[in-house]
Amino acid sequence: AIFIDVNMRCYMCLTFPSVKQIEKRDSVLTSKQQIDRLLRPGASYFNLNPFEVLQIDPEATDDELKKRFRALSILVHPDKNQDDPDRAQRAFEAVDKAYKNLLDPEQKKRAIDVIQAGREYVEHNMKEKKKQLKKDGKPQFVEEDDPEMFRQAVYKQTMKLFAELELKRKEREAKDMHERKRAREEEIETAEKAKREREWQKNFEETRDGRVDSWRSFQAGKGKAKKEKKPRSFLKPPKVKMEQRE
Repeated sequence: AIFIDVNMRCYMCLTFPSVKQIEKRDSVLTSKQQIDRLLRPGASYFNLNPFEVLQIDPEATDDELKKRFRALSILVHPDKNQDDPDRAQRAFEAVDKAYKNLLDPEQKKRAIDVIQAGREYVEHNMKEKKKQLKKDGKPQFVEEDDPEMFRQAVYKQTMKLFAELELKRKEREAKDMHERKRAREEEIETAEKAKREREWQKNFEETRDGRVDSWRSFQAGKGKAKKEKKPRSFLKPPKVKMEQRE
């Protein structure tokens, strides 16, 4: 498991704006703009990060989270966007799902762990780049040394990790569904086989007396035929008349 440390707090300050900054920035966003943001191309993956959906700092308190959810959910609610209710409904569902995920301690921790893993990946790459620059005798400066470039690199890597986890989840789900389907088919086949065997046994038992009677009749008829059997008769050859000579 990955835990939040002092460096993580500094990273979050760089990667995520404060709640006040978010409120100030989003105060100028209209309902349509928020809906467009939540439904932009690739949203199915961007929206895997609940903090990105709600545009809130992972360090935000529960009260701040609730306040942010209420403000954003009202802004994109279908009742407030009756000119585009279908898209508004989808945007509202994304906000609602993100909020519920962050209310679940396990889901929230998993999201923070992914963000931390993204940060560590970028930092590792930075060290490797600087190591190579030092080896080549060049200045040890990489573009991620710029806080804004670092933030963007972490953001991209975080989104990539969320997407990979979602793909793995879908693969497991498809595999589980296939296994359940196969098990169900085997269960049905076993039940049908057992049913056929019961029906065969039932028919066998029901026709037992008839088969016995038929056999007895056959044996009786066979014995009677033996008793009534006539002795074999042989055909006698015709008498040959002798010709008389004159």
